[in-house]
Amino acid sequence: MRNTLLSAATVLLTGTTLVGSVRSAELPKGAAHNIVLVHGAFVDQTSWQPVADILAKDGYNVTLVENPLTSLVADVNATKQALAKQEGKTVLVGHSWGGVVITQAGNDPKVSALVYVSAFAPDVGQSLATLAKSGPATEGSAAIRPDDKGNLYIDPKVFPSAVAADLPPKIAESLANRQLPLNHTAFEAPVDTAAWRNKPTFYVISTKDKVIAPEAQKLFAAEMKAQTTEVIGSHASLVVHAKEVAAVIEKAALAK
Repeated sequence: MRNTLLSAATVLLTGTTLVGSVRSAELPKGAAHNIVLVHGAFVDQTSWQPVADILAKDGYNVTLVENPLTSLVADVNATKQALAKQEGKTVLVGHSWGGVVITQAGNDPKVSALVYVSAFAPDVGQSLATLAKSGPATEGSAAIRPDDKGNLYIDPKVFPSAVAADLPPKIAESLANRQLPLNHTAFEAPVDTAAWRNKPTFYVISTKDKVIAPEAQKLFAAEMKAQTTEVIGSHASLVVHAKEVAAVIEKAALAK
């Protein structure tokens, strides 16, 4: 397990995107062939790499969206551009802030299912700020700080324990120091679409999450009537529990 974590974390730190381009397995009949993965705030698209590698090996066409994190509109547009390149049914997946993005972008007719992984799931008129205020306070949310340019980040001293407690400490510390801040306008922007109301929806709950309280995740899942899976992990469960997360995404690929 430690070797797996170190391998995954190495990919995160290199900033490379290495998604398999050749399918090595046949997909189940009727499955969506395409998976689009949307990352959260404070990290980049390589946070999805461990999951992407599993999905590519299993035969899926995987795309990692590179969110600019400058506004909700900008991140939604980046996701829509990725969706426009897909041919056929597509599962759209979001982690953390990425849940807000897929909620807004997921009405695309190509999207056959939505998957939320330790993610915010707003309804129409709600913003990330709205959800943060209404849910229980967490170590991670309490450590969000603005800089002099209006960007938000998590206090680097708190980041390792709050975001990535189950990654090796040196890796968590390095990620803390390499954060990609989220612009405050994204934090405050409400969605005007809730794609989960019209799509099969799945939710992976991280039971040791210190950024989005597990209680809040359960409420999001219940509101969406999502099929839920629990993993005993931190907010970085997409890395630590990549196998379980990938299994949920593959289940979503069969949704009708």
